[in-house]
Amino acid sequence: MHTIDYSETALTEVYGTNSFSNSVMREWLPKTSYKELLLVQEGDKELALELADVVAGAMKAWAIQKGATHFTHWFHPLTGLTAEKHDAFIAPTGDGKVLMEFSGKELIKGEPDASSFPSGGLRATFEARGYTAWDVTSPAFLKQDDTGTTLCIPTAFFSYYGQALDKKVPLLRSMDALGRQAIRVLRALGNESTRRVITTVGPEQEYFLVDKAYFDARPDLMLTGRTVFGSMPAKGQEMEDHYFGAINTRVAAFMRELNYDLWKVGVAAKTQHNEVAPNQFELAPIFGTTNVAVDHNQLVMETIKKVARAHGMEALLHEKPFAGVNGSGKHNNWSMATDDGINLLEPGENPESNARFLLFITAIVEAVDRYSLLLRSSTAIAGNDHRLGANEAPPAIISVFFGGPLSDILDSIADGKEQSAKGAYHKIELGVTTLPSLPIDISDRNRTSPFAFTGNKFEFRMVGSSQSIATPNTYLNTAVAQVLSEFAEKLEKASDKNAAIQAIIKESYGAHRKAVFNGNGYSEEWVKEAARRGLPNIRSSVDALPVLVQKETIELFEAHKVLSKAESESRYHIYLEKYSKQINIEAGVMVDMSKRMIFPAAAAFAAALARDSAALASIGAATAALEKRAKRVAELAGDIFDETEKLERVLSEAQELSDVFMQAKTYRDKVFSQMGALRSKVDAAEKLVDKKSWPLPSYEELLFKL
Repeated sequence: MHTIDYSETALTEVYGTNSFSNSVMREWLPKTSYKELLLVQEGDKELALELADVVAGAMKAWAIQKGATHFTHWFHPLTGLTAEKHDAFIAPTGDGKVLMEFSGKELIKGEPDASSFPSGGLRATFEARGYTAWDVTSPAFLKQDDTGTTLCIPTAFFSYYGQALDKKVPLLRSMDALGRQAIRVLRALGNESTRRVITTVGPEQEYFLVDKAYFDARPDLMLTGRTVFGSMPAKGQEMEDHYFGAINTRVAAFMRELNYDLWKVGVAAKTQHNEVAPNQFELAPIFGTTNVAVDHNQLVMETIKKVARAHGMEALLHEKPFAGVNGSGKHNNWSMATDDGINLLEPGENPESNARFLLFITAIVEAVDRYSLLLRSSTAIAGNDHRLGANEAPPAIISVFFGGPLSDILDSIADGKEQSAKGAYHKIELGVTTLPSLPIDISDRNRTSPFAFTGNKFEFRMVGSSQSIATPNTYLNTAVAQVLSEFAEKLEKASDKNAAIQAIIKESYGAHRKAVFNGNGYSEEWVKEAARRGLPNIRSSVDALPVLVQKETIELFEAHKVLSKAESESRYHIYLEKYSKQINIEAGVMVDMSKRMIFPAAAAFAAALARDSAALASIGAATAALEKRAKRVAELAGDIFDETEKLERVLSEAQELSDVFMQAKTYRDKVFSQMGALRSKVDAAEKLVDKKSWPLPSYEELLFKL
């Protein structure tokens, strides 16, 4: 912790001070070089080595002035985390001295050892070469901690043969793909001024905080990020008293420093509040271009953890760290915007914008329906399987929420009917009598929907709290790009644009409105209704991931040059392996804790009760209650021993399998199931063993003490 000046002047001056943003580059670069770099950022010019040398020199001088001694190419391998290898600016001169150097070549490209990063078969393990390439559109930034200051340069990461080994390369490709197809649609609608279409994202990050002393006493939290054992206290979240409640002093101090550190690197952290579960919180930034938002969200997660430790706490980003209370998600607020300031998901105030708006949201509905399996797979991680469909997060059924008025408008077009007056809404004949001006909030919010329209954006609520948002946005961008390409082809051939727009919306929405649902996604009625509509309900990550190797998916990615067949297949293997590894670690932790902590404690307590009962009996005192309790704890101790042995057997069975899908399936069907059986016995024993004799901090301490 450090002393911070929170005055208005200080805060406005500190924002972005550790970010080599465009405004900073404008100050440090010659005018001609700055203008040239802007053209590179917009994709209008190739990055020349001469320009890179100028930028590198300015970046080095800026960073050294702020105390940096090292630089790193900061990238997003397929682990879902970030990676960095630090190099010093120093260069020996030969006379026992050094110079501080950083060249354009070093800025543009790095070569970290790639051998230990997951590749999913893209290359042999012994082939270690990997490259990092500067993402010119994402600002470099400084990381500051007790070890010093490091210049971090956001980069892509790829193999010797040019295959994507990270999450940024496919994301950037998908952004280009969607931009190209959106421009085609706009040109067909008569827009000749817009040059670029970008996607924007504002990810809301949920997390838990626990006291570090309790965290350090829980091997499961340290090794897996969640509690594999733990019985609920008498009070949980049922009083709804934590949500938006007053933030306690310790957490408020943490949040103030968190904001300050994020503001320094240019992350526009805007909103913070208590979430539903005890000791659960949320942070939301302002929207940004998707690849920058992805980088910033990774920084948010890292900074949350760093600042929490400085305040004697640990941050938990796991989707379900505690059974019995709500888990954590990450709401991915996604939209499309043009370089000349048009939000394509804004209803607008004139006939042209109204028609454009309806066309684009219709394309999104079709994309979500056609590629629902792909979108579901983008959120397929072991932690998320605890949340989805658990009446605390959206169901695993992909659907779109619009609300009544907008759904009525689209239904009327699809059915070829006039829209009767409803409040502020009037007759609609697209292209003749047009959609009236709509207020920004044309619907209520629906927290049970996985993909809800919220006025001028869609909120993809299915993403897990620990996930990189790169993959969900890559798949979403690509799906929408495909539908827009088909719309563009029809519009480009049409002589009557208004008639073509109406025909496209009628055909597309009519065929795909089955994915639109405006009701309670938590209800059992919706599960039945979704099945009747033919919408998939995939509860398990293991069942969600095979879509990545299906013919249609591979063709989709290849058509838009987002992922090659080999790259798609690699991700299928990597994500299944990650699922298996996660369950394997959790099961191993359970076995270890059960053998070394839980069983000895339960058995010792049962023996102590038996001794107390015998002592009382020797003096003629009543012993029935003690005998009963001792017997029950002893029985549970025996059950814990037996269930632990069963878990070891199925765990060994899963570990021996070589087929990646069958192994993951075994972990899900057998190992995870047996983990539940063991946990039920342990949690029952916790309720009967004296608090002082139980070897783990309780949920009461973890959830209510900060």
